[in-house]
Amino acid sequence: MAEFTMELNDDQKQVRDWIHGFAADVIRPAAAEWDEREETPWPVIQEAAKVGIYSLDFYAQQFFDPTGLGIPMAMEELFWGDAGIALSIVGTGLAAIGVVANGTEEQIGTWIPQMYGTPDDVKVAAFCSSEPDAGSDVGAMRTRAVYDRATDEWVLNGTKTWATNGGIANVHIVVAVVDPELGTKGHASFIVPPGTRGLSQGQKFKKHGIRASHTAEVVLEDCRIPGSCLLGGKDKLDERLARARERAAAGGGERVKNAAMATFEASRPAVGAMAVGTARAAYEVALDYARTRTQFGRPIIDNQGVAFQLADMRTQIDAARLLVWRASWMAVAGKPFTSAEGSMSKLFASEMCKKVTAQAVQILGGNGFTREYPVERMHRDSAIYTIFEGTSEIQRLVIARTLSGMPIR
Repeated sequence: MAEFTMELNDDQKQVRDWIHGFAADVIRPAAAEWDEREETPWPVIQEAAKVGIYSLDFYAQQFFDPTGLGIPMAMEELFWGDAGIALSIVGTGLAAIGVVANGTEEQIGTWIPQMYGTPDDVKVAAFCSSEPDAGSDVGAMRTRAVYDRATDEWVLNGTKTWATNGGIANVHIVVAVVDPELGTKGHASFIVPPGTRGLSQGQKFKKHGIRASHTAEVVLEDCRIPGSCLLGGKDKLDERLARARERAAAGGGERVKNAAMATFEASRPAVGAMAVGTARAAYEVALDYARTRTQFGRPIIDNQGVAFQLADMRTQIDAARLLVWRASWMAVAGKPFTSAEGSMSKLFASEMCKKVTAQAVQILGGNGFTREYPVERMHRDSAIYTIFEGTSEIQRLVIARTLSGMPIR
């Protein structure tokens, strides 16, 4: 019988402890400052680059971990440090996933290194999918990409919103409509190189949480990019569009994942791991507080009302981690998400994080409501997990459709 284990191996433990040390020594001490400043923490990103955490090699090593646990383990530890700073460090990864999921080997080799830069000159990248009128409803996307055969260029026009690193990125990955009649099947992803004329930053958002992470609109006005910047290449796109048109003409409904959905599906367990990290951090603060805070002559953890909350918090955190690990292992093992396990992991972990951080605030009482204690920030940060890369409602819709086989709306 094959050996089954849920124990991390020695190499994984070493990497985990290394990342945890960076989160504890570099990220966490800077968290409150950059949350207040609401600016990209470039010095912290540079420190991450110098030690090798912010680099293509690091994420490649974790991505190709044969157990599938490299990425979720890294995300949990970084976000244990601070969600806003951690998202500034890992936000480039979503754009990189977009290239890996949809691009050619040449495109991967050319553009991903430019997303990260070097330790002395760090860069970031942005993945641009959402629009003012097209968030969960990707079928409402209006950003257009038109091919100019005379120059072998694509011309992009539209506005993207909620883009992490939008406008400050060296490389932008933009999802656009190439054939409006095909709905979501008529979408494609494009690389917008650094310095492209016509790309500008629109509104920078002042956010409730993850405030150290830059979020802004990206405006595209007659952006001309080389034909080679279509992810996957034009031949592959033409073949896919032709198949979609044939099935549409025949009344068929080919279930094809568009460029944005392929990216989000690959990243959902990682988002679940981020939520686990934030929840774990809040739980640890609450546990330590409950052990040391005395009321009526004894530590408040002696009261069942507090102790039971902590028991539930730890149980929910561990359950969420197991769902994330299962989905991550299934992905690397090539096992299909027949029950939408990726969406399950993100749904449960993100909802859990909101509950656990709220309970942490409650356990700290008035102190938990102040910025003198980090659970206030963690609770604000937790709200994003149920929103970005597919809201909790969308995750439930994906799960329900997968389980029932019905087009539930």
